[in-house]
Amino acid sequence: MSDEEKKENPSSMEGSKIFFLYPTNSIQSQIIDELIQQEYEAYTAKDHGRLSYALKKYPTSVIFINIDERIPEPEWEKWIANHMKNIPTLKFGIFSSSTNDEIKDKYLNKLKITCGFIMLKHDMSYIINKILETIEASNVKGRRKYLRATAEGDSKSTMNLPFNDVYINGNIIDISVVGISCKLERDVDLKKNSLYKDIQIRLQSTLIKVDVIILGSHENNGEKMYVMLFTQRTDPETRVKIRKYIQQNLQGKMDAEIN
Repeated sequence: MSDEEKKENPSSMEGSKIFFLYPTNSIQSQIIDELIQQEYEAYTAKDHGRLSYALKKYPTSVIFINIDERIPEPEWEKWIANHMKNIPTLKFGIFSSSTNDEIKDKYLNKLKITCGFIMLKHDMSYIINKILETIEASNVKGRRKYLRATAEGDSKSTMNLPFNDVYINGNIIDISVVGISCKLERDVDLKKNSLYKDIQIRLQSTLIKVDVIILGSHENNGEKMYVMLFTQRTDPETRVKIRKYIQQNLQGKMDAEIN
């Protein structure tokens, strides 16, 4: 990809963030969870004023707005139009219980939002499918395949690795559904491509067990960091738990900016 292409599509490398502004309880509990399980970076936002500032930092974001909440609908029209003018790379979609065709037409054909006008009367499976169609067409993921959360400094996210009949404690640096990077409390020599079974990983209150293959190691500020890949035998439910932790981790950090 050329430098010019990167400028035209800045989300192509890292992917874009998806914000649900004032989501209903159903959207928050079902749709966001489904998007996370499909490796989309989705957030709940509950303060449109603070989100406005954050969008300057994340100019390729997709924002789905529940226009039934907080401010009158005409004010939402102005809010969206202002952001589309000032940050043209943003994409917007609408949620509403309204069945007024004039309102729908205004957003789709006057403002020309690109992520749809979704009526809340539809069931959740329909809404999820419409959102997935929209964000897939917009290449929201970019080249990123997996979400990753940094856990450094999180004393409740740790690991135990069996080594020579004892367990070596370790601190997780970051984690994705395919592996982790970590630093161990003892200086042991883990050989590249070696297999270790029954690694215990604690992610806050969630405890999982995985098998890992050592991908390699590197020095960081004088400390050895290991990169470990989860094997193909990793249980699907374990992957679900990892993604839920990642979502909670990312949302917690984003809350400091937008909520």
